[in-house]
Amino acid sequence: MTASSRWPASRPPRIHSSPSLSPLACPNSNEPLSRRLPRSLHSWDKRSSTIGSRRPLGKQRTGRSNGEGNRRVTGNIPPVIRPDHVSPRSLDLLVSEFGLRSIGNLRGVEISGLTVMTREVTAGDMFVAVRGANRHGAEFARDARANGAVALLTDDDGAVIAAECGLPIVVVESPRASLGDIARWIYRTDDDAPQYFGITGTNGKTSTAYLLEGVLRQMGITTGLSTTAERHIAGENFVSRLTTPEASELHALIARMKEAAVRAVVIEVSAQALTHNRVSGIRFDVAGFTNLSHDHLDDYSDMEDYFRAKRALFHPDVARRGVVSLDTTWGHRIVEESHIPVTTISSTGDLSAYWQVEVTEDNPAFTAFTLMSADGVSISTREPVIGRHMAANAGLALVMLIEAGYDPDVIAAALERDNGIQTYLPGRTEKVSGDRGPNVYVDFGHSPDAFDHTLAAVRRFTTGRTIMVFGADGDRDASKRFDMARVAAEGCDILIITDHHPRFEDPASIRTQLLDAARSVANGPEIFEESPPENAIRLAVSLAREGDSILWAGPGHQDYRDIRGERTRYSARELARSALAEAGWSL
Repeated sequence: MTASSRWPASRPPRIHSSPSLSPLACPNSNEPLSRRLPRSLHSWDKRSSTIGSRRPLGKQRTGRSNGEGNRRVTGNIPPVIRPDHVSPRSLDLLVSEFGLRSIGNLRGVEISGLTVMTREVTAGDMFVAVRGANRHGAEFARDARANGAVALLTDDDGAVIAAECGLPIVVVESPRASLGDIARWIYRTDDDAPQYFGITGTNGKTSTAYLLEGVLRQMGITTGLSTTAERHIAGENFVSRLTTPEASELHALIARMKEAAVRAVVIEVSAQALTHNRVSGIRFDVAGFTNLSHDHLDDYSDMEDYFRAKRALFHPDVARRGVVSLDTTWGHRIVEESHIPVTTISSTGDLSAYWQVEVTEDNPAFTAFTLMSADGVSISTREPVIGRHMAANAGLALVMLIEAGYDPDVIAAALERDNGIQTYLPGRTEKVSGDRGPNVYVDFGHSPDAFDHTLAAVRRFTTGRTIMVFGADGDRDASKRFDMARVAAEGCDILIITDHHPRFEDPASIRTQLLDAARSVANGPEIFEESPPENAIRLAVSLAREGDSILWAGPGHQDYRDIRGERTRYSARELARSALAEAGWSL
């Protein structure tokens, strides 16, 4: 696990080449590795509810969002993570510095936070009222005031709706587009800012983020992480709310990270986050692109529209430089249309890529690979998860670090010392079974491409039959359901179709769509329909024998189910272990 050559004094030519970055100091920690890994996950910390060059403001895109005015989701929702200490800022100064229009008396009003949700308002907050799918957030301005809000940020329509709310009103064209810059100003996240890494793509974002953060920690860097699965702050773990939080939440999170002396922040950036300005106010040092495949077409009109949302990360206002995987044709499009310097990587043998990832060993315990550059720099290491697609994610993470200025020799030395990348990927092909009995994996994948890669990884190490359990999201992209069921039926021996998050859809109707698609596969697997999911995993375990593998795809790390807007506590990992224990298998 060494770098085969020293990093050259001058950076090699690359696509859209630009001046090199000077290497950063990466001290190795003398602390034992076990102490440098994140502490055990807890639902949320008691502190998480305490208060404590400008980008052009774009237009707001309509559609599903997280603000007021949409269907309310209740139950099992962790609070926003905020800094412990905030020095309030003058509302008068905000209006003056940003050149904004205001209504009412601003004198003496000081702001210590901001939020788009009335239930998250605390004393001293500015409430941001955005138009939702059904109602305007300004309709809830009086509730926000009752909860402690001292000012309102909204658009022209909202100013009319909330005219009698009793709060001073700041008016902008698009509150959501303005949110990041204002949050950055209030929380002062630009002051002594940490290094930012942003990762987008359909699949692999979370895994790449965990792997990248893991290597940073192994090099002794104090890190922060924001992903679908968790938030990390200097080794403490918190439950996530959205893949990418609202800009107000994200800057509050970063402010909390800065209080913990975090020097590098890794952020999973969804297409919706880019569309809805959730990462505004941040400029990433390095942006990464994993892949693009069928997903989220409930939010985007077609794949081209979805692609354009992802491409937005590769703009000078958003990121300084990028690393792009060429494992899908969309990666080539990103390279061609990027407005920032990018380098490329491939795990599928695309020789046009500057970096190549070659898997050298894969087994049920780890995946070993070598990362090689066109000019002979290489790092050989391994990661603690199965799947050749995971090697692609790890390679992308390493190249992002190199692009940020970290010396490959320093990276390689840390990996050599620790016998590979040391991290835990919750709900990513996570094995929850013991040494005896069937292998049981829980995975977060919920798209046709994710199913294809994960099934291939599981089958590779299965001597018996492959059993798959899955359901589909309600009120989400229904156009992918046919291909999800088709890929599942083509890749397993026994298929059990169940429920996932039905939300406001009829779960039986969703299952029928999946069953029809699965049964269309010629010479397909034995197919069962079983609801609820806890019965489905019990059925899978009852059918399994020694040497078989069970893949439960969809829930992954999640600790809830969404049924008609109510989030109830639920863990696929715990249910799978319980089913194994009931059947007498080892854990």
